[in-house]
Amino acid sequence: YGRNLKADGKHAFFISNPLDGKLPRRKVNINYIVAKEDYYFVYPTNYHKYLSYYRDSFQHGGISMEEMILPVIKLQPK
Repeated sequence: YGRNLKADGKHAFFISNPLDGKLPRRKVNINYIVAKEDYYFVYPTNYHKYLSYYRDSFQHGGISMEEMILPVIKLQPK
């Protein structure tokens, strides 16, 4: 998130109003960009270093429900 964000629209989508995307509104004029499919963002400094570092890796931005919800069952003998 931030201001003056740039990305190729074919590989990312922009959220200009954080409330529409159910995202926190931190400050005025804050935008979000989310990478599509298997694309990812790299830092503009040392571009090739980060490109090779993150290639063929799985990245996500937080904890998923599958990582948090623990199914529990209570068994009783007959």
